[in-house]
Amino acid sequence: MTSTYRPSSTRGSVPGQPRRRPPVPSVADIVKAVTAHEPTVRITAYDGSAVGPEDAAVGLHVATERGLSYVLTAPGDLGLARAYVSGDLQVNGVHPGDPYEALRQLATGLQLRLPSAQEALRLVRGLGWERLRPPPPPPQEATPAWRRSIAGLGLRHARGRDAEAIHHHYDVSNRFYELILGPSMTYTCAVFGAETDTLEQAQANKYDLVAGKLALKAGQRLLDVGCGWGGMVRHAAREYGVRALGVTLSKEQAAWAQAAIEREGLGHLAEVRYLDYRDAPLEHFDAVSSIGLTEHIGVKNYPRYFGALRDRLKPGGRLLNHCITRSDSRASHKPGAFIDRYVFPDGELAAPGRLVSAVHDAAFEVQHDENLRLHYALTLAGWNRNLVANWDESVAEVGLGTARVWGLYMAGSRLAFERNEIQLHQVLGTKTTRDGVSSYPLRPDWTP
Repeated sequence: MTSTYRPSSTRGSVPGQPRRRPPVPSVADIVKAVTAHEPTVRITAYDGSAVGPEDAAVGLHVATERGLSYVLTAPGDLGLARAYVSGDLQVNGVHPGDPYEALRQLATGLQLRLPSAQEALRLVRGLGWERLRPPPPPPQEATPAWRRSIAGLGLRHARGRDAEAIHHHYDVSNRFYELILGPSMTYTCAVFGAETDTLEQAQANKYDLVAGKLALKAGQRLLDVGCGWGGMVRHAAREYGVRALGVTLSKEQAAWAQAAIEREGLGHLAEVRYLDYRDAPLEHFDAVSSIGLTEHIGVKNYPRYFGALRDRLKPGGRLLNHCITRSDSRASHKPGAFIDRYVFPDGELAAPGRLVSAVHDAAFEVQHDENLRLHYALTLAGWNRNLVANWDESVAEVGLGTARVWGLYMAGSRLAFERNEIQLHQVLGTKTTRDGVSSYPLRPDWTP
């Protein structure tokens, strides 16, 4: 490789002679410097270098210098995501709608390490400091949290900022969600009686489980907060004769859900409003379901959140809270950079103990807690299959970059559930009266 030169003004150079720049490291050199052993996946690059077994089933290809700069300037999942979403990092051997197998092999076959200070300096000098100037991120990326705070959106979990976060994730395209979620339009963990259940069967199972835990009966009133496209609202009205109100901060969800209610002839029982849950009527409901909203609330806001849900229940009413949790109480509540920038801005997760304590401290009597971790892994696998089956239409609907984001996010989440890095908990509580009346029987009145 031909050496390149810099001006001789640098201290330590020989007067009258240019200072020799260190040889430019190849991408393979960089990979070797930051890995503890040779990867079991094949990594190739635009400069012709390669590392890893030639017969590996899965391969990564760093297609451009920009892709390398993405990875170098944002170490961890954010840099890799930027390169992948932009097309500068290509994954061979898997479909972009479901890169699960690549992520699984990377998790076990690419052990990263920090290079020594001397190694790092040598690499930087060889690459040139200009390579460490971050390229503009892909358009699918949300602004960082600190910038959201000064962009007129308010502090984390202020009403306006929450609405903007919901808009970023849920107002992608109703048609796109139809292609991924299937006819139920249910974007939460399903419940599988067996791994052979279809996704639609498992989502119906989930709604029946929630209805059973809440002891829903004809004529009762249900509030479903963060109702999505109204799946629980329509199921409760259609199958149980319940008068159900769903609220969501997504305008597109509310419009789709209300139209579905009218199509099914459920308008006399069901309604979905574009509304903040904090504006729902007080002490009006026999039951409250929160299926997939708590992740957006913020852990420090749990007391206010569960207090608001309690205030909307009649005495003796039941709350069913269904949400993703950490598996480790020592883990940070904050999401990784990829999830925060591309998927759920401002999302936060707590360990199940913290969640149960928050429900308890909001004056609920906690009656039951159930972990559905592996059910969510199966749910995500189903969504990935749908994305693969509808890939061309999905790309036409939202663009290639956004479709890649969703394939990556769902496959990565599936792997995280399988590896017990995150869990899904349903917590059932009752608004027990001061004299101890909970309306909850001696043994559960629902079928597991």
